[in-house]
Amino acid sequence: MQQRSTVTRTRILDAARDLFLARSFAEVTIDQVAAAADTTKGGVYYHFESKEDLYMAMLLRDLEEKKELFRQAVEMEGSCRQRLHRLTLDYFRLPRGKREAITLLRRDVNLFTGEARTRLVRAYQRALPGQVEAILCAGIDAGEIAPCDARLLSWSFVALVEVSLSPHAGRIFPGVEAKLEHVMQLFFEGAAQEAAQSKGRKAS
Repeated sequence: MQQRSTVTRTRILDAARDLFLARSFAEVTIDQVAAAADTTKGGVYYHFESKEDLYMAMLLRDLEEKKELFRQAVEMEGSCRQRLHRLTLDYFRLPRGKREAITLLRRDVNLFTGEARTRLVRAYQRALPGQVEAILCAGIDAGEIAPCDARLLSWSFVALVEVSLSPHAGRIFPGVEAKLEHVMQLFFEGAAQEAAQSKGRKAS
């Protein structure tokens, strides 16, 4: 019985993620979630008190999964660049729905207030920028990166990764490896270095 309940809850959360990615929070209804999860409206309410409660649970589950995934890069042996490479590659290789679920937090964070909002923001920080910051701090200590504010730099790296997943970037860099190379090159060497290398490749 417990196993069936867990499976149903997971199915509801998966269905909710797909619906919230395709539509706005206001457009998604519990009836739609129930239908997509192959359960009843009462089945959804058995697990979640409201649509807001369901949305919160879905976001927190996604952030916890990403935190555990990215932790592997934080704990691995290697240079700062190698560990950021691993973290970013793990993110790019996620199925599209799981990869893009994190964008819902930025889109809809203002739906939440007080303790709920604080809980979500902290979960996001632990899942992604906090782990990038840990890698960068180690890189600074090892002399691989110039001394700087690691927290600010971590947010800059996260923003660079997210921009690389935009529709326009997808047209310029259609494959995972091309996106990854662009991110790592731009972050560690800069745009001027990338432009010089590109010019050299064309000349040869």
